Amino acid sequence: MLLKRTDFPAFPNVFNEFLRDWSATNFSDTNTTLPAVNIKETENEFMVNVAAPGMSKEDFKIHLENDILTISSEKKESQENHNDNYTRKEYSYMSFKRSFTLPKGIVDSEKIKAAYENGELKITIPKLEEAKPKPAKLIKVE
Repeated sequence: MLLKRTDFPAFPNVFNEFLRDWSATNFSDTNTTLPAVNIKETENEFMVNVAAPGMSKEDFKIHLENDILTISSEKKESQENHNDNYTRKEYSYMSFKRSFTLPKGIVDSEKIKAAYENGELKITIPKLEEAKPKPAKLIKVE
């Protein structure tokens, strides 16, 4: 007999629901999501790109403490429409917080820059001169 397992069972198993990963559950009524982040390392710097469309540069807080770079954002909106028969008021709240440990003795924390453009937050983290790769050196044999 061949059994097929699917991620969407016709009859949910109460036991499986009890054992699921509760740490991944969002119990709040707010819209909490983690934006996609790309990190790229070059010879001279690290580049962190955060996909965050619909935000403005004022929505972001970037904090560096003890070699931990924390990027957070909070955006609140409310919209109210009036009609003869009803009133509709909607609230929106979005937030996220991401933290990254920077390598010790490699980055120049005084020269970190950030810019927000076209829905993407770009953070440039330059490397210290002594951390950059040195050109190969030919050693003469005597």
